[in-house]
Amino acid sequence: MTPRSPLALVAAIAGAISLAGCVPEPAPTPTPTGFASEEEAFAAAEETYRAYIEATNAVILSDPKTFENVYEWAVEKENAELRELFSQMHADGWTVTGETKYDTFSGVSFSTDGGRTVAMLCLDVTDVDVVDAEGISLVTEERLDRQPLEVAFEHASTRTGYAIAESGVAGDYEC
Repeated sequence: MTPRSPLALVAAIAGAISLAGCVPEPAPTPTPTGFASEEEAFAAAEETYRAYIEATNAVILSDPKTFENVYEWAVEKENAELRELFSQMHADGWTVTGETKYDTFSGVSFSTDGGRTVAMLCLDVTDVDVVDAEGISLVTEERLDRQPLEVAFEHASTRTGYAIAESGVAGDYEC
């Protein structure tokens, strides 16, 4: 969407009114989730996932304080699983190198009554390695570098209005 000057917007509205002979439709009313449309909700969900990936990439397993930013973007089951995973990786002395990325974010479902918003995406861990305390890689040859995920978002008090409630492998989604 390209930004418009207020004057151009007023002229466009005036032109539409004179051509149509009626007033324009009212703006969409935000739903209980705070999003006025499905498009807006999916954009917020993608922004949430982007923030989550950025926080995850900033984790230093030897410094548990760096885990906190990831926890801000996860609730419920996802938050509990992340806390357990990072605690165990820290205790075991593991190290993660490389950056996780994602692409092909596709909205699947959106609820106007405060329920979950669901999306599919491809997680790219091509450049990620996990090594144990002895420096031995724990990444198996069977690991897919691009992994299909289904992610459920719930309304939360984050800057995007969402947090990740659950994520898992999406067997029927191709990356």
